[in-house]
Amino acid sequence: MRKRIYLSPPHLGGDEFRFVKDTFDSNFIAPVGPQIDCFEDEFAKTVNSGFAAAVSSGTAAQQLLLRYLGVSEGDEVFCSSFTFVATANAISYLGARPVFIDSDEASWNMDPHLLRDELSRRAASGMLPKAIVVVHLYGIAADLDPILEIADTYGIAVIEDAAESLGTLYKGKNTGTLAKAGFFSFNGNKIITTSGGGMVVSEDRAVIDKVKFWATQARDDAPHYEHSEIGYNYRMSNILAAIGRGQLRVLQDRVEKKRGIFAFYKRALGALPGLQFMPSPKWSYSSHWLTCITIDPAISGCDCGAVMEALEKNNIESRPTWKPMHLQPLYRGFEVVGGGVSEYLFNNGLCLPSGTAMSDEDMDLIVSIIKKCWH
Repeated sequence: MRKRIYLSPPHLGGDEFRFVKDTFDSNFIAPVGPQIDCFEDEFAKTVNSGFAAAVSSGTAAQQLLLRYLGVSEGDEVFCSSFTFVATANAISYLGARPVFIDSDEASWNMDPHLLRDELSRRAASGMLPKAIVVVHLYGIAADLDPILEIADTYGIAVIEDAAESLGTLYKGKNTGTLAKAGFFSFNGNKIITTSGGGMVVSEDRAVIDKVKFWATQARDDAPHYEHSEIGYNYRMSNILAAIGRGQLRVLQDRVEKKRGIFAFYKRALGALPGLQFMPSPKWSYSSHWLTCITIDPAISGCDCGAVMEALEKNNIESRPTWKPMHLQPLYRGFEVVGGGVSEYLFNNGLCLPSGTAMSDEDMDLIVSIIKKCWH
């Protein structure tokens, strides 16, 4: 059987080993060390943010930011329904309750109009949420300006879930840097990886200082181990930060490759009846972390399941788009505003192989298999 083509596997650049070797040569294997300081500084500069804090995962980053905003048991937090479960789970970790907002068709991200109407309705009854978490899905920027404007009207803090959108720009600015704070993921399938990890960014140094404090077991400034607040073991390790420094050096190459993959698929498959690509709206310079499509069975004569099966027979991984949170057994019965758009995207959506190490021959094979499903 031919070598498997994965959806979005890690792709090393060459400098990762050099930085990791530095940690071994210096014997700085302890969890926190100079590689973390360098990674945070370099990352902040890369996304044009004032400050950054490297942590163990994007999920941990979100939990810490929500805690900073004062989210606690009994609060409600608005978030996208069409997202990975971690977005909702980080809210639940704090005893708060997620309220799910449907997607718009223009970006597949949080619908600003639904958000505005729901906040207006809740303001009339004094039931506003504590915070809003906006996801930038699959490397496409949500329409942030109206969302931030609406939130500011009601005095609600916004944080950006940019876990999937490193390298994406919203009107020329990096996603994750436009709200109170944002966070990124370096999971193994992301556009760059540290094998596992995340990053918090903010223009407010107080946010970052508190995140680092809580993420390092909330150890007070004392010669002994003194603790006056609950903390977590959430800091990134020095070794993983070294990998991240190497990955940062190829970030722009990876973004351009992802964009090239999207363009290739669109040229090759865009004329197939009933096939549509995830939109890239005018406000978004999109990294296209994953290239996603929808298939209308009534027009195409096939569906996503048939395409997935055909690819899998050739040892090629693909995956359905995210199942909306309001359809998940875990969150069934939770409040959702809208829902029809994200349900359609799940029922008819597919993520195509988008690994940056794919060859032209790999992509040609994928396209030929998909085209045969229309015959």
